[in-house]
Amino acid sequence: MQHRIVVLGAGYAGAVAAGRLARRLRPEDVAITLVNAEPDFVERVRMHQLATGQELRPRPFAEMFAGTGVRLRLARVTAVDVDRKTVTTIPTTDNAAPEPTDPSKPEQLEYDTLVYALGSSWTDQGVPGAAEHADEIASRPGALRLRRRLAALGAGQQVLVVGGGLTGLEAVTEIAEARPDLDVALAARGALGDWLSPKGRRHLRKVVDGLGVTVYEHTAVTAVAPDHVTTAEGASVPAALTLWTTGFAVHPIPRATPLEVTDSGRIVVDRTMRSVSHPDVYAIGDAAQATGPVGNPLRMSCASGQPMAWQAADAIAARLTGGKLPNTPLRYFNQCVSLGRRQGLIQYVTADDRAVRAALTGRTAARYKELICKGAAWAVAHPTLGLPTRRHRTVANPPRPQTLLTTESTTKPRTTTPS
Repeated sequence: MQHRIVVLGAGYAGAVAAGRLARRLRPEDVAITLVNAEPDFVERVRMHQLATGQELRPRPFAEMFAGTGVRLRLARVTAVDVDRKTVTTIPTTDNAAPEPTDPSKPEQLEYDTLVYALGSSWTDQGVPGAAEHADEIASRPGALRLRRRLAALGAGQQVLVVGGGLTGLEAVTEIAEARPDLDVALAARGALGDWLSPKGRRHLRKVVDGLGVTVYEHTAVTAVAPDHVTTAEGASVPAALTLWTTGFAVHPIPRATPLEVTDSGRIVVDRTMRSVSHPDVYAIGDAAQATGPVGNPLRMSCASGQPMAWQAADAIAARLTGGKLPNTPLRYFNQCVSLGRRQGLIQYVTADDRAVRAALTGRTAARYKELICKGAAWAVAHPTLGLPTRRHRTVANPPRPQTLLTTESTTKPRTTTPS
């Protein structure tokens, strides 16, 4: 019988893992099913571009996985039963499907190995009014809604971006560059770019000032209304449109299972991305709590998700074929920030993601960031880059996972570069 591998979620991590597994394993031995609610890939790192009116290249999964053996199942995941090894899904509408699906009828999908990669979504952090009145760009529907709202704003109206992290910086500079007629502002809990090197902070300040962005530093927003926000000091900041970029939250599904999760709901995994409590489950991307070189959690990002996908796919293939487990250290080299279409910032970091003095700035950094975005999307569409063409046969009785973890020889790392 074929070993059934089910991959939940086709973001940067899930899509890469599915394709890599298809290249590693023989279709006679395994059945790989990729479950995703949408029929095409969403470049999440470009949602600020989509929101400001730019068109993104369509990337349909049917074309990306043609001929790979990966079966695409268009559905929304509603539950996972790790004891019965089943996933409950609700089919989503696919206009290209030969027969219409019925979203009112849940379906059961059985697995032998599960790869959980459902990622994360935006969170209002419990701030009153944020869910009702603020916009988000953590999803394509959110970015498209923001796009419509931005287009409807007249000259001189106020746009406030709440959150001074990478998402907030990219959003506020993109909006200010695309709509110089608007009054654009940023509210950050700390100082502007306070995690960057001195060179990085200087360049960020120069770009933000040049775009005419007003910056409210050391400002915590405690309430959101339709036309303003309220700060912790009781001040009122006008905002015809508020964009909320204060962080991400994972889907609540893992919390409803016996899987070991963190306080934030992320699945705890070992160095091969396998659940520490359920060896038939692997978790990658934002939904997983994996550790870096000094034991610190990897940040939620595309930069972390793709190397995690490589690690998980190679580990699954090794365990099914009796091969060598991967031993690729997951580390960082830089943080890439677009500051509009003409400016960028590449902050070089330590292995555990702390800024060092060196930074690349200006147009060269903008081109570098664009190459990184294109490379990430290309990796999703071509997840087998650098892999041998020969697929390995699964073995009927592979060594027990416990033995593999302690006595197997390991492969040396090939690519170890989250950015």
